[in-house]
Amino acid sequence: MSDPAPAPLLQVTALCAGYGRSQVLFDLSFALPSVGAVAILGRNGAGKTTLLKTLAGEIAPMSGSIAFDGRPATIDPPELRSRNGMGYVPQEHAIFAKMTVRENLLLGAAGRRGGIDEVLAMFPKLGARLGQTAGTLSGGERKMLAMGRALLGRPRLLMLDEPTEGVWIGVIEEIAERLAELANRMCVVLVEQHVELALRVASYAYVIDRGTIALQGPAGAVRDDPALLGLLAP
Repeated sequence: MSDPAPAPLLQVTALCAGYGRSQVLFDLSFALPSVGAVAILGRNGAGKTTLLKTLAGEIAPMSGSIAFDGRPATIDPPELRSRNGMGYVPQEHAIFAKMTVRENLLLGAAGRRGGIDEVLAMFPKLGARLGQTAGTLSGGERKMLAMGRALLGRPRLLMLDEPTEGVWIGVIEEIAERLAELANRMCVVLVEQHVELALRVASYAYVIDRGTIALQGPAGAVRDDPALLGLLAP
């Protein structure tokens, strides 16, 4: 007799969300595992960022439910979701630009001992910038700092919105390597315009079109599906 499938870390059921009276997401249902990387793909305006904001608690759902680690999380505020293990790195404004790198990391640690050395080992470039104002970092270094701050919260689910946007190609590969490492010990949700990178890091992918899931499956199968190009076309 085979072992039962592990319970999902995040369960989303019939989720509808948007802004005011403008609905963006329509009846999304999916589950995320405790370990592994999942890519969320789609053209601009498809609803990817809206989905992450709703999961993180920044947008209240119109209907549907979100369960995290087996308990309802639909009405939990962002702070509680973060404390319970949901990490979120938005596309913009993910760091405190006027503070130093060290101060940003200390805020991410929120008084917990340890962890900063682990972040600096993962992103060595930050170690040489600890006294530097975060707003003067390069695009890639800012993304690393934002990820590092989120990791100091000890998340079990890490959601990243465009982690390689505005990043030099050499640094993109470094970030991709770190994401692959993280996916070995937590669930990483990756919204990313670099489709090849996302499908290389992820083991499973969802493609959103007009607020609905239009295509899903193992990353390799999604990559080879002839429908993918049409779903990503501007």
